[in-house]
Amino acid sequence: MGILDLINEPNDIKKIPEEDYRELAKEIRRFLIKKVSNTGGHLASNLGTVELTMALHLFLDFPEDKLIFDVGHQSYTHKLLTGRKNGFDNLRQFGGMSGFPNRKESPCDAFNTGHASTSISVADGIVKARDLKGEKYKVVAVIGDGALSGGMAFEALNNAGRLKSNMIIVLNDNKMSISENVGGMAAYLGKLRTNQKYTGLKMNIEEKLKTVPYMGEKMVKRIKTSKESIKSLFVPGMLFENMGITYIGPIDGHNIPLMLDAFEAAAQSKNPVLVHVITKKGKGYAPAEKDPASYHGVEPFYCSTGEKKTAKSSKTYTDIFSETIVGIGESNANIVAITAAMADGTGLKEWSERFPNRFFDVGIAEEHAVTFAAGMASAGIHPVVAVYSTFLQRSFDQLVHDVALNFLPVTICVDRAGIVGCDGETHQGIFDLSYLSEIPGFAVMAPKNAKEFADMIVFACNYNGPSAIRYPRAKAYYGCETENPIVLGKAEVLRKGEKAAVIAVGKMVKVMDGVLDELEEEGLKLTFVNARFINPIDFEMIDRLCETHDIIITAEENVKRGGFGEAVAEYILEKGRNIKYLNISLPDSFLPHGIPRDIRDSIGFNPETIKNKIKKSIDEC
Repeated sequence: MGILDLINEPNDIKKIPEEDYRELAKEIRRFLIKKVSNTGGHLASNLGTVELTMALHLFLDFPEDKLIFDVGHQSYTHKLLTGRKNGFDNLRQFGGMSGFPNRKESPCDAFNTGHASTSISVADGIVKARDLKGEKYKVVAVIGDGALSGGMAFEALNNAGRLKSNMIIVLNDNKMSISENVGGMAAYLGKLRTNQKYTGLKMNIEEKLKTVPYMGEKMVKRIKTSKESIKSLFVPGMLFENMGITYIGPIDGHNIPLMLDAFEAAAQSKNPVLVHVITKKGKGYAPAEKDPASYHGVEPFYCSTGEKKTAKSSKTYTDIFSETIVGIGESNANIVAITAAMADGTGLKEWSERFPNRFFDVGIAEEHAVTFAAGMASAGIHPVVAVYSTFLQRSFDQLVHDVALNFLPVTICVDRAGIVGCDGETHQGIFDLSYLSEIPGFAVMAPKNAKEFADMIVFACNYNGPSAIRYPRAKAYYGCETENPIVLGKAEVLRKGEKAAVIAVGKMVKVMDGVLDELEEEGLKLTFVNARFINPIDFEMIDRLCETHDIIITAEENVKRGGFGEAVAEYILEKGRNIKYLNISLPDSFLPHGIPRDIRDSIGFNPETIKNKIKKSIDEC
């Protein structure tokens, strides 16, 4: 029986003797490696925060006290220590345990999180609510050094200092988020980490002064509160303390007693305190320590070697983007590429190596990425911003105010669009067609296959206005090949039929091609159209289809509200067309985590269900 077997309920860790903490940490790491190797998930970040999470659980009482994780992908140890050990067998699977904090799952999860730079803002709000209600529980926000580069984190830090109430901000500093950290904050933290001259001198002087009879403690207190304190001589900027936040650190994030002492000291303050801990991402598993970026989010793998169980068999849309944009860059020096700390994930790694002077990683700051692009575009450069759909949501105002209003040639490449699967509600890219297509002047495209995707990238890089291309996290499709050039706002007919016309958006072309093949075998030959553009829509095509068909069917992997189908339906209604209409789209709800196939089955968005809906609609005409 292991030590981990003794932990089955929240706060059980407090029954474990201190001499067993190191062994418990080893058991937790072995458990996580074994379970994640079977289900996939976020590994390196969780291995790096085992001792930190243990120390927080020894310090806090759950669920009374509130622990808010930034991003939340590093919450696996927290889930283990709050009695969810059995949930790891179906981690991130449909109907199973989420890979992120989830309030529906446990009262010990104070807040649902999945995006970066949010935890301090949430903690500010909880602290103020606590104080207004006269309650006394502790509030801790854990934020990584990468997430601290986000503008929202600075807004929250500024507000925290003004609240003048105790909260603890744990800065988990592992020198990297997903990709290597960049920018001024990374440099600032680097100076703090290496400033042993300051930390050693400070501790030495304080200990010696405390030995002075009667006056020692008072002298230490006066030095600590002085504006000309020892710290100001050695720490550049004193960023946190100048915001009204007491700074403690840096300290070893794998030393539990040391962290506990820091947390207890921080809890005595009447003001916010930032505890800066240094951790090693991937700690305890050699492959993850060597290459933490590759083990940030992993598919199932073999524990002994770290190799993936499923070999990569074909190119993805991200691969097509990478190849195409590099090819364009070879001949067009006016193209630059921008990422928000996701060079690997978005396919810009090769670009960064080939064209380092035209590659810009702005850190976890999607809002800044878009406006930064707008600034360059206004001065004659054509930026390509590669970003995941779920993270682009954060930049809506910048897309409207800074890019579209100025009608600037900025291309947004929207990766991971549609149902992405196991990361769940916070990561599904199911809203982008709605919020992008409502922006005036924004050309919004979705490719049916690999070749069309490459053609759209070329089109966008030559287009003298704002554009966006949305594409899925999937293997590239090579069917439905045509030679029709990309023309702004024009759809294309893939096959001609009668009675009913299907207009598919992006990846739904592949799905609907299979559905229409089956219907044709059953004697129903339908017209098939590839939308290509979601904005502007090819309404001339819609007019022609209305004149020759009894029903128009649209298909898209986006929520119904504000999507392509609703725009088509509204147009038909406004024109007074006497034609039936069927909208095949996702429900207006947050979709759970799980394998995409299971999610589609659960909401009736699979080929068989779609085929039956079409047959029923045709029969009712």
